[in-house]
Amino acid sequence: MKLLLDENLPKRLKQHFEEHEIYTVRDMGWNGVKNGELLQLMIAAEFQVLITFDKNLQFQQNFAKYTLPIIVLNAFDNTYLTLREFIPQILLLLKANLKAGANIITYK
Repeated sequence: MKLLLDENLPKRLKQHFEEHEIYTVRDMGWNGVKNGELLQLMIAAEFQVLITFDKNLQFQQNFAKYTLPIIVLNAFDNTYLTLREFIPQILLLLKANLKAGANIITYK
């Protein structure tokens, strides 16, 4: 599966997705691109999932227009040490049938 890590996530998270083709926004040269445009670029580049820390994305975008699943990591900070705890849940979600729009994982 082709995944994109949003620019608000540590790039070190990439190492946990060996089974997938994974890129960061920086890898793609899309730093600073606004969410609507980012989703259009993702579709054009055939990405299948966006992983982000942007909790407002679900309220800012019309997901009827974009059929991409978005995994939103809901934690108190976006450090690698905190977000690596989400890896097992993310991998399970990727194996499941992700719905288009926001799929929220909350820190326990």
